[in-house]
Amino acid sequence: MTTYPNSPKVLKGGLVLIDPESARVLRIISLQYNPDSLSRTLQIQSAGGEAANRSEPMRFKGPAVETIKLDAEIDAADQLEFPDQHRAVVEHGIQPQLAVLESLAHPTSAQLLRVDAEASSGTLEIAPMEAPLMLFVWSKSRVVPVRLTDFSITEEAFDPALNPIRAKVSLGLRVLSVDDLGFAHKGGSLFMSYLQTKEQLAAKAQPGSFAALGIGGVG
Repeated sequence: MTTYPNSPKVLKGGLVLIDPESARVLRIISLQYNPDSLSRTLQIQSAGGEAANRSEPMRFKGPAVETIKLDAEIDAADQLEFPDQHRAVVEHGIQPQLAVLESLAHPTSAQLLRVDAEASSGTLEIAPMEAPLMLFVWSKSRVVPVRLTDFSITEEAFDPALNPIRAKVSLGLRVLSVDDLGFAHKGGSLFMSYLQTKEQLAAKAQPGSFAALGIGGVG
């Protein structure tokens, strides 16, 4: 592939896993190819509601609940062109990359064994297993804590040993706000930075005019 010297560097979207207590980075997962589209939905959190014959002014209870959906493609074609440099791909296809993403959907084997040991020892109350804090990164202006809500893999091609060599991974994410994490939590502070960045970007938008709306003013 020819690279032009003046072509812009294309950043990759991805996920970062951090320790919820120490904020230590545990793993960085970058997407092989950025998806062509990203779907975001905001569910408004308002107080009150619609009465039988009237509504009320908007009063917010908290930040909107934002959900993100995307499809990521993983393809071993480029690596298979250079088998001496990518032995893992030759032996396992894209299973290592899929395994990393699948690890987001369940606890580790060590956590499960620890829970089993606690149950066998007669521990009356076993705390749920906390996952690392997941951050969705889509440019420097979108670094936001999320929780995985939906996950599916479609394996589309295989090598002679039935290792998958091309797949599409669908991810559903829910943004975690200060309502979910609190202001003192590392994820809560990251959400506030995310929200403040949005406000700064909104301030840069070109304001509209009454003339564009075909009116002279309001009141």
